[in-house]
Amino acid sequence: MSLWKLRLSVFGTLAVIIGLSTLFFTILMTLLGVSNLFLLAVMVVGFNLAQWLFAPYLIDRMYRVKEVSESDEPVLYRTFNSLLRKSGLKRPKLMLADISLPNAFAYGSPLMGTKVAVTRGLLDSLEHEEVEAVIGHELGHLKHRDVQIMMFVSVLPAVFYFIGFSMLLSSMWGRRDRGGGAALIGLASMLLYWILSMFVMYLSRLREYYADRYSASIVEDGPRKLSEGLAKIVASTAKMRKTAKMRKTAKMGRRGAAPVNSGFKNLFISDPDKALQDTVELSGARGFRADQRLVREILSRKITTAERMAELFSSHPNIVKRLRALQALS
Repeated sequence: MSLWKLRLSVFGTLAVIIGLSTLFFTILMTLLGVSNLFLLAVMVVGFNLAQWLFAPYLIDRMYRVKEVSESDEPVLYRTFNSLLRKSGLKRPKLMLADISLPNAFAYGSPLMGTKVAVTRGLLDSLEHEEVEAVIGHELGHLKHRDVQIMMFVSVLPAVFYFIGFSMLLSSMWGRRDRGGGAALIGLASMLLYWILSMFVMYLSRLREYYADRYSASIVEDGPRKLSEGLAKIVASTAKMRKTAKMRKTAKMGRRGAAPVNSGFKNLFISDPDKALQDTVELSGARGFRADQRLVREILSRKITTAERMAELFSSHPNIVKRLRALQALS
């Protein structure tokens, strides 16, 4: 996908999400009256705003994240500084998450500033040049203000979910003469919530492609480095999750080798929940071979209809399509 087509898709999707939300919300306010519905929308927006402001604190605690100093990781720190100079960004904090899952994420809020985190598993699984490309991808998210944009568009489906839920409850417990109308509005709101959620996930996938392109633009030989890094992340994560699943099966109640809360998985450079599916046909899960051979093995896969359908409900692109886009850049 060319850059102008990608930008057009991003802005077009944003326009559809905002346009649908505004139109339907206006219709609801006209039908039901402004006061109660408006109050509900304000409460939902306020809740999501508070969640955004304090989410970095929860992420730090959940993933055992700490700030990295130059003495802790001198090579990583110098690489981060070099990429920052190329990006022209206001300096975010460099963080290290003490989890074995290989991944990285960008996050932040006005209260806690912006941060770029890599996991211990990423440093252990990838070569330095691949880590460099992954950091470039995360800086791309900050450069494009993806944290703020995805927070904004995620609020809109939430508003209609709560409207639909409240209308359905009202139809069951409210006045009988208004029950049918409330139920109809509730179902329509739930339908719009589902439609908007699909657009939000599509927008999220576009932002991943956009961040990949940014990494390729500021990292020397970026497409190759990021392709190899993503391939290793997917294969390594799949291997770890398979091992954890086998241990859990062998001994119920035992904690897996790579625990991760999936509530913030949309932050990651690769979706850990899709790793097993992404590598289902890869013999590479038994161990890495040459980096480019692993990339070629993934690229040689045919994307099935089931995988195309599954991608519609994912915040991250299919790994085969993602690597093909990077190959096109190189």
